[in-house]
Amino acid sequence: RCTARLVFDHLPVTWVVHAEYDEAAVHELYRPLLRSGQALGARRWLASLQRQCEYHAILCSNPHPNHGDRHEPISPAGRRCMLRLAQRMADNFCAGVCATAAQKWRRLDEWRVEGAGGRDPASGEDKVRMMARQSVGAPGEPPGVVLSATTSVRLPGTPPQRVFDYLRDEQRRGEWDILANGEAMQEMDHIAKGQHHGNAVSLLRPNATSGNQNNMLILQETCTDASGSLVVYAPVDVQSMHVVMGGGDSAYVSLLPSGFAILPDGHTAPAAATDPSPQGSSPNAHGGSSNNSPGSLVTVAFQILVNNLPTAKLTVESVDTVSNLLSCTIQKIKSALQASIISP
Repeated sequence: RCTARLVFDHLPVTWVVHAEYDEAAVHELYRPLLRSGQALGARRWLASLQRQCEYHAILCSNPHPNHGDRHEPISPAGRRCMLRLAQRMADNFCAGVCATAAQKWRRLDEWRVEGAGGRDPASGEDKVRMMARQSVGAPGEPPGVVLSATTSVRLPGTPPQRVFDYLRDEQRRGEWDILANGEAMQEMDHIAKGQHHGNAVSLLRPNATSGNQNNMLILQETCTDASGSLVVYAPVDVQSMHVVMGGGDSAYVSLLPSGFAILPDGHTAPAAATDPSPQGSSPNAHGGSSNNSPGSLVTVAFQILVNNLPTAKLTVESVDTVSNLLSCTIQKIKSALQASIISP
């Protein structure tokens, strides 16, 4: 990053960004996004600034209690605690994707390429970054061995907004989320974080027939702006959430977040062809999309506790199970969106 300037003149904001990057160090999947100016341009930071301002306005406000589908409203203090817990969850998700030094991740190179069980390399689901770390029971984390699986794919012809709307839809949750056991989820509470309906914190409950509704809920944060979107979620126990919604301390609620980061892929719409194809075909002739049509870059990341003893050793079975779960999730999302996939 070079010099950036932010100018406030009453309400208008001018943001000027000068950025340089070494394209050779950037994966080819992300080069069109950087070339388009959407990744490092001032518009991205202005969009993020607007979203954060709306969030802080909500956090500092004192609105009427939100009843939702619960019998008791959330108090203003409980609402703020729930928003802070969701923010911690999103921060931990991003730290896991970026493999920050503070979390002391250890890369498992031996499983880096063959984690998807021998699938066609062209599909890309076998290129999963696997990492592990030991959690010794710090506040906000369960003790044990945590395994992280992360991969990125491109969905040409599938707009980011469509991917975002699908992933945050609790009615279609059972199509891809193993925690839903193949069924829809119920939104118990919803806290708006801004003017866009996609910026919110939700508390979801698995369907009553799934068998685990008595002790597990899903905390989910969704956020979106012109620069990209996040869908982050984590299972939480009912008792902990009752404490948080009552205004209690959320710092000791254990979370292992998973989720999705959704970006535009930087491709522009191809110009219309002047001559018809000699074969009479089109990019969508077979239900797919042109590889050069605008689409989405989707990063999927899971953090899963594979053993509750911090000193335990990882097994091949644990790594393969998590890697295959990630691959199957991507395939289910691809099928639901009727999208094609281009992988690293």
